[in-house]
Amino acid sequence: MERQELLRTIEKALSEVLERPVGGLMEETALFDELQLTSIAVLGMLMSVEEATGISVDPEGLDIDHLRTLGSFADYVEAAIRAEEGAS
Repeated sequence: MERQELLRTIEKALSEVLERPVGGLMEETALFDELQLTSIAVLGMLMSVEEATGISVDPEGLDIDHLRTLGSFADYVEAAIRAEEGAS
């Protein structure tokens, strides 16, 4: 999955869980501070991203640093995709 496609996938997931349009975000967009993401919304976003990408995320293994910005979460998802591809 290309980076831009992944960012669009995450934006779509954010729009769904926040129940409002979210678009044109920058990689530096702070998920909690700027978008007011809640812990419940994080779980919804994770499930949506898992479904769209085919990865499996263990919320217990997710660090707050992975969720600071759109870019840091995209980095985490890309690493999870590579790990699952390598395990196949």
